[in-house]
Amino acid sequence: MTPNEKTIATFETRMRQMILRFQELKKENNDLYAQIEEDEKQMETLRQQLDQKQKDYETLKMARMISITDGDLQSAKDRLAKLIREVNKCIGILSDENE
Repeated sequence: MTPNEKTIATFETRMRQMILRFQELKKENNDLYAQIEEDEKQMETLRQQLDQKQKDYETLKMARMISITDGDLQSAKDRLAKLIREVNKCIGILSDENE
């Protein structure tokens, strides 16, 4: 084998190695892009879930505030009813004294 033939054979071998390496890198690149796309979809799903959870939390906060208000309202009604009963007793006692 002449030196030129050796050089050409070495060149061909290295070219094949480079082509194989290129194909490996191309496949790895495609896999990485696919992984990125999958991760982005997952992030979007998680963002939507987070938004929904935040809305649910706000709704629960509002419901809690309303229930506290209703409880306070009922408590106020009970106190007012008690005061009215006491006033009625006083009126009854005063009426009995005037007779």
